[in-house]
Amino acid sequence: MSSQTTWHLGTMGFGYKQWLGPFYPAGMSPKNFLAHYSTLFDAVEIDSTFYGTPRPQSVLRWRQSTTDNFTFCLKTPKAITHEARLPDGIEAMQQFVETAVLLKEKLGCILIQFGPAFTYAQIDHLREFLSQLPQVTRYAIEFRHASWLRPEVVDLLRPFNICLTATDYIHLPKTITPTADFLYLRFIGPHGQYATKDKELVDKTADLQAWHQQIQLLPQFKNVFGFFNNDYSGFSPKTCNRFKEIVGLERKEIRPLQQGRLF
Repeated sequence: MSSQTTWHLGTMGFGYKQWLGPFYPAGMSPKNFLAHYSTLFDAVEIDSTFYGTPRPQSVLRWRQSTTDNFTFCLKTPKAITHEARLPDGIEAMQQFVETAVLLKEKLGCILIQFGPAFTYAQIDHLREFLSQLPQVTRYAIEFRHASWLRPEVVDLLRPFNICLTATDYIHLPKTITPTADFLYLRFIGPHGQYATKDKELVDKTADLQAWHQQIQLLPQFKNVFGFFNNDYSGFSPKTCNRFKEIVGLERKEIRPLQQGRLF
């Protein structure tokens, strides 16, 4: 991978209570989590937007509380991708994007994740939806149904420069199919497989190395966005740092600040 590529690596979500101690200083208020997180990682995938479009005030607060070079990727609300006919969600999507762009230069990408019930039979609805997306940011799409694994999907996404997300998740192939000048990676793992979210329980080094080898064999991407779920190996900050080492990026030690004594 060329030095011309800009990497944005982080975790899926940041507001986990079990991270108090292992990641956040004990006793830290949740309102300070994002600011602290942004001193250790330069990107985050916001999961809360999956449950609804955030208030503009919240988005502005995210932007103001993070470091200068920080990047947000937002998940599209499920009301658009899971709960309604896709053509009926176009207006809501445009409103969501209007809110997301309040992040200005800190908005990296919007993830459009469809559920397993969304199949290739709805290709015409998807084409109509994509043609009406505001051309103000990047978009990545994640499919959860095997019917989308076909060349016609690549042909659909490429003219829009929309990334076909590469996902390490049950039932999905661990392959990268370039459809845009950037890459979006998601390391998920089976949901709920670990009782805790505060330590790595599985060593995923071999899997992460295999993903990196795939990237190196492909044409250069301008940007790579990659995010880790706690379900992947137990503690996503540690796994993200493991991947940073593999791809040759500097990582910051996760060592929560303890309140010092004056004397």
